[in-house]
Amino acid sequence: MIKIIEIDSIAASELDVFTRLTEAQLRNKLEQDKGIFIAESPKVIKLALEAGHKPLSLLMERKHITGDGSNILSMIEQRYPDNEIPIYTADREILTNITGYKLTRGVLCAFRRPQLPSVEEVCKNAKRIAILEEIADSTNVGAIVRSAAALGIDGILFTPTCCDPLARRAVRVSMGTIFQVPWTRIGELNEDWPDKGIEMLHQLGFKTVAMALKKDSVNMDDPMLKQQDKLAIILGGEGYGLSDRTLQQTDFTVIIPMYHNVDSLNVAAASAVAFWELCRSGK
Repeated sequence: MIKIIEIDSIAASELDVFTRLTEAQLRNKLEQDKGIFIAESPKVIKLALEAGHKPLSLLMERKHITGDGSNILSMIEQRYPDNEIPIYTADREILTNITGYKLTRGVLCAFRRPQLPSVEEVCKNAKRIAILEEIADSTNVGAIVRSAAALGIDGILFTPTCCDPLARRAVRVSMGTIFQVPWTRIGELNEDWPDKGIEMLHQLGFKTVAMALKKDSVNMDDPMLKQQDKLAIILGGEGYGLSDRTLQQTDFTVIIPMYHNVDSLNVAAASAVAFWELCRSGK
C-alpha cells in the first residue's frame, strides 16, 4: 500500500536517506540488515523491484505519480499490499531546492540492502565471471557491471577494497543491471584477497585471467583461452592496475593489442573488450 505525502521542507527526518546521509551511512556495514541503497529513474527502480528488493520510501515529482512513475507505484501496491510505503512528492522546483539537484527521471527510491549470497552460490554453473580488484570509481564500477550483463558474464565478485556496487552512482551508471547479474563480495577483510580468493576460485574450477600490461602477457585472442571451460577475468584499479601479488598467482596474464602506441584503456572500456572476446569462447 502506498501513501502519498506532500512535502515543502527538507527538515523531515524521513528525507534523510535522500538528502543528508552519506554513502557510508546508507551502507551501514556494521548493521547490514539496516543498510539502504538508492535507485534512480523508473527503469532502474523497476529492475530492482523485479529482482525482489524491498522499497522503503520514494521521492517523486508530482507529475510522475500519474505519469512515468505510475507503473512503479502499481508494482509496489501489488507486491507489498500489507506494507505502507510512503511516497514523498512535490513539484520539480521544490524538489530541486530541497535536494540540491534535479532528480534523475523524476524518481528516487530507497531500498533495503540485500543479504549477499556466498561466492559458491554466485559461481554455481557459471562459465565466465568477473572479479573487480580495488576499483575506486563508482562510474567505472557501474559501467563494468553494465558491460558484464550485456556481454555474457555469469557472475561478478567484488574484492573487499572495491567500490560499493550499490553506491548511488554505480547503480545509475549500470542502468539497473546490477540487479540482473549475480554478484557478491569475495571476502570481507583486506587480507581475504588475493591469496584466499584466488585459491577459492581455483578450487571452484576456474582458470584465472589477469588483465595487465606485461611483456609476458598473451593476447586476448590466444586459442588457449578459448579452450578453457571456466574463466575468472580479473580487472584492477584505475591507478596501478592489479597488484603484484595477484599477478603472481593467476594462471594467465592477458593484454589487449592496441595501436598508435596507446599503452592502456580505461578499465571500463577494457572490461567490455575482454568480456566480448572471452565470453564468446565459453558460451
